Amino acid sequence: MYTWNCVKYLKIVTKKNKYLHRLTRDMIVTISGNLGSGKTTIAKAIAKKFKIKHYSAGDFMRDMAEERGITLLELSKLAEENSAVDKEIDERSKTLAEKEKNFVIDSRLAWYFIPDSLKIFVKCDIDEAAKRVFPRKQKGDDENITLEATAENIRRREKSEIERYKEYYGIELQDESNYDLVLDTTEQKKEDVIKKVLEWVGKQVKLD
Repeated sequence: MYTWNCVKYLKIVTKKNKYLHRLTRDMIVTISGNLGSGKTTIAKAIAKKFKIKHYSAGDFMRDMAEERGITLLELSKLAEENSAVDKEIDERSKTLAEKEKNFVIDSRLAWYFIPDSLKIFVKCDIDEAAKRVFPRKQKGDDENITLEATAENIRRREKSEIERYKEYYGIELQDESNYDLVLDTTEQKKEDVIKKVLEWVGKQVKLD
């Protein structure tokens, strides 16, 4: 396992992953983590660098919310009462892996449903995450009317998702041993994080 200790707030989870040595030709990268941590930004950078497609569970959810004529937070609340919402998102992730072999996806559970992948977890302090999320103008984020409300919505949504995933699948979303690379982006510059992630992914792809 490749180790890397030169960057503050960056940690490689030291564990064996039988999949890392099988990605010389096909590359699927799954990125999980906290809201506002930079998952999508990192995923887009990976897609651009390695010329692969990018998918996002966030986009799945926004499409589903729009189809139902509700907000993103309302869909999240609906998911607490109806497991079909989570199952639909999960099914989209599984279907991708069955149809395609070269892509990156930022999704809470993609690492679980696509085990043959490079698994990255990105975390960030909630207050910092709220500062990043609040200025964005994304469809379905109508409840984020203040910085304080944004932080509370992030906190509530993450708590709900952690509880649901444990109930549905018996997994601990925040258990860092599930992942190959763990990043804390709270005090990191976006450019530095992207540079190191691309370097790491590139080395994993060239293994074998």
